[in-house]
Amino acid sequence: MLLSVDWDAYSGTRELVFDAPIWGTPDRPYDRLEAWHDRARRRGASSQDWSVLETDFPLYPGWQALLQYAGVPAYMTLSHADAWNWLEQFPGQAVLNVDSHHDLASFSGDGARLRPGNWAGLALLAGLVSHYTCQYPQWHAGLPVAEGHDLDRTRTELHALLPTQLVDRMALTRQDELPEPATISSVLLVQSPAWTSPAHDDAFFDLASRLGCASLVPPLDRR
Repeated sequence: MLLSVDWDAYSGTRELVFDAPIWGTPDRPYDRLEAWHDRARRRGASSQDWSVLETDFPLYPGWQALLQYAGVPAYMTLSHADAWNWLEQFPGQAVLNVDSHHDLASFSGDGARLRPGNWAGLALLAGLVSHYTCQYPQWHAGLPVAEGHDLDRTRTELHALLPTQLVDRMALTRQDELPEPATISSVLLVQSPAWTSPAHDDAFFDLASRLGCASLVPPLDRR
């Protein structure tokens, strides 16, 4: 099995933070850096002081458990749009994706174009992935706007978007437990900077270093 970890499963938001990217954001250069400057300025920062973001955009606990995968072949990348190259190294395996988004289908734009929001659905369709599970973090339970808050609602939305043969090969869960390292062929750590706070880049890059991650597309260093 392959383990994909989007950093936004840990670098998240509180309830009722209305400029949080979890409400929906593009993935442009502006969204990855300058949008975070704007959020920091709205919270009183006069310079690149990312610490003011922590109250509304916390780093949820549990990410340290990923250190158990040290020694498993590991990669890091900027965006899940880059995941295809990783999947092609391990074709036909099941994927567990720890993420704040299902990444199975995009609600707008060209659905055939590989993007962070549809890479998993396209990989299932192409036969590159045998089965896909999106594991939402447990903190979604207290955040009604989050996909992982109401799994039945999210499943219903996906059933309307995906072909039946793909629905039969995917699952949604919400928990914080991680699989045993012996069951994992490779790990992919994804920064997703449009969705994750720059205040947590230190932890992200430290984790990537301790896992010995090779770089597919270099993440954005906003420290």
